[in-house]
Amino acid sequence: MFYEPKVGPRNGGLPHNPFKAIVAPRPIGWISTRGGLGDNLAPYSFFNAVNDAPMQVMFAGGMKDSISNLRETGAFAVNVVAESMIAEMNASSESVARGVDEFARAGVEKAECVAIDCPRVAMAPAVLECRLVHLLELAGENWMAVGEVVGVHIREEYLRAGRFDLGLVRPVARLGYMDYAVVREPFELRRPDE
Repeated sequence: MFYEPKVGPRNGGLPHNPFKAIVAPRPIGWISTRGGLGDNLAPYSFFNAVNDAPMQVMFAGGMKDSISNLRETGAFAVNVVAESMIAEMNASSESVARGVDEFARAGVEKAECVAIDCPRVAMAPAVLECRLVHLLELAGENWMAVGEVVGVHIREEYLRAGRFDLGLVRPVARLGYMDYAVVREPFELRRPDE
């Protein structure tokens, strides 16, 4: 089957758009920000690392509190979502009025970042503190934020032999539709030229 996005998947006989299922799994960036109206916490499934020297990440979405706060302060934190945090992550995705603290609403313990003026999820396995590098307007009234990582928090219990152990973290990923996945069985695969 084939369909053109401008026409829509129903033209191809599909009841739902498969785009997010095709580009999957996607890590969840649980983005925390601070602004004049308070602290914000929201999950973004359009999130990923885009460079490692210097370390940079991006997240994208509509003009929500995260983007508004980011325009105001230029700082955000990316909190890794472990399997044990699924309920809290989902609770923080609720659409609420601007200025409502999703940390409190979702029952998530807050801690302060070190290199930036921003809250972070205290129990997250890892947190990336970021300073805004680019804020790009995308089609469809969406925005993409690119930030340079200026600080990294890793909880000691998720380190094994000097490595951040994904088997212990069991990070949550977004698939399509209402589907999620948990990384439970990572494996190592060396490149042929190593």
